[in-house]
Amino acid sequence: MKKNANNTLPAKRVDVVSLKMVREGSFLYGGRRVCTPVDAVEIMRRFLEDIDREVFAIACLNTKNEPLCVSVVSLGTLSSTTVHPREVFKVALLANAASVIIFHNHPSGDPSPSSEDKSITKRLSEAGELLGISVLDHVVIGSGGRFTSFKEAGLFR
Repeated sequence: MKKNANNTLPAKRVDVVSLKMVREGSFLYGGRRVCTPVDAVEIMRRFLEDIDREVFAIACLNTKNEPLCVSVVSLGTLSSTTVHPREVFKVALLANAASVIIFHNHPSGDPSPSSEDKSITKRLSEAGELLGISVLDHVVIGSGGRFTSFKEAGLFR
């Protein structure tokens, strides 16, 4: 066993790694650009509308507001999910995104934002500013085509 310079602890092995994104599938987005909350909802509705537990996801966009990719960040329970900025922006950084739109569903069907929804939106927006990745909106998807856009509702910037 090799000792370090102080002859007290064995040397530590450090891994050399690289990160890659893996495409798990794709779909056509006819609108090409995301210009309104309705456009944003059309990207994620198929993934979030009828799920029986709360899911938090992002859409990464380029400088022209064209979607680059979508990713599920967190899969939770019937009424909550855990979200951390590190997990949200990991995919955005790997995708070279200029901005993101964050999404989650409310399995109850009511898209009204909770106080926790408002709090995480503020936290993610601040983290995005530090990273140079704008958070354009937070959209809560309910059932029956109902949704709440934080930006449209005046809850965000």
